[in-house]
Amino acid sequence: MKIAYTISGLFNSGGMENILTQKANYLADRLGYDVTIITTDQKGREGYFPLSDKVKRVDLGVNYCDFKDSKLWQIKKELLKKRHRARLSEVLDAEKFDVCISLMDFDFDFLYKINDGSRKMIESHFSRYAKVLATPNRLMQFAQKVRTFSWKNRISKYDRFVVLTHEDKAQWGDLPNIEVIPNFINTDPTNFASQDSKKIISVGRMDYQKGYDMLLNAWKIAQKKLPGWQLDIFGGGDKKPFMDIIETENIKAVTFHNPTSEIGKKYAESSFYVMSSRYEGLPLVLLEAMSCGLPVVSFQCPCGPADIIKDKFGILVPPGDTETLADAIVRCAENQSWRESASQNARAEARNYSKDAIMKRWQDLFQALNHK
Repeated sequence: MKIAYTISGLFNSGGMENILTQKANYLADRLGYDVTIITTDQKGREGYFPLSDKVKRVDLGVNYCDFKDSKLWQIKKELLKKRHRARLSEVLDAEKFDVCISLMDFDFDFLYKINDGSRKMIESHFSRYAKVLATPNRLMQFAQKVRTFSWKNRISKYDRFVVLTHEDKAQWGDLPNIEVIPNFINTDPTNFASQDSKKIISVGRMDYQKGYDMLLNAWKIAQKKLPGWQLDIFGGGDKKPFMDIIETENIKAVTFHNPTSEIGKKYAESSFYVMSSRYEGLPLVLLEAMSCGLPVVSFQCPCGPADIIKDKFGILVPPGDTETLADAIVRCAENQSWRESASQNARAEARNYSKDAIMKRWQDLFQALNHK
């Protein structure tokens, strides 16, 4: 089968680029597919993640990134889209792919209009309202809601629209072409939590999305009931706002750490994972922690935790409710026998998100589209 993916570039270190590279490698190396990644802004740069020699790369040289800071960006963008469509049409007409998948970039507006014979798909790595939730500015939230509403008609023109969670699928409403396929976790842990530790762990960059301000407020309450317990938070970014909270509120037994390449060992040294995010797409850190045998405590933020977490290994808390989060942390810490059972259940659930399991779902989807 002949597959094309379209994306701005592979030079970023983001999760979307990582997952795309791994999927392309799997399809080409393991399943023998003919895979091409078509970019617009690669500009000769190396991909951040290692790409198989069997995966072909084509750059269209549109280079939107050269003009994003221009005062005439909106006008220039529309002109660049015409160049983009013409060059992409030429490649698709020449190559005769079976399926072409956009990662919801600039070609989102027109890919479905290109009549080259391939099935057209959209693959979204963000929840519908992620950009709405990313800003506390109400005017910007309203503008973004209007924008996402306008996307629905274009999405309906594609053969398939793939989202990461059932929760996000529900937010899109009655789209007949929508399908849920989560991302996989690329981990095969050798170290597992023993549940003898008095450490709690959270992982993610230091920004508004991850809600560490709320986690610190919850920990301030919980720590008073958990002598000897420690909260460890790993992530890059500006720690100062959170260190200021710790100092102002006199919060004890919490440490912020820089990112580590040995996070699996840190999971295994902990007893459970806590997530305080305001929003997510699909939180792979939860799944990675579960694969190491960690029970999880999390806000039921949009989207992801509700799809992943079950009572037998985790506790879901109403979004932003720091008092209830504190109570859940205390309950999990004080009940070692539950954690020991939950640890095994978490590991079993995480296996449903293995690369082989998820790529089988992609293979089935491609074959179903190709036989229509």
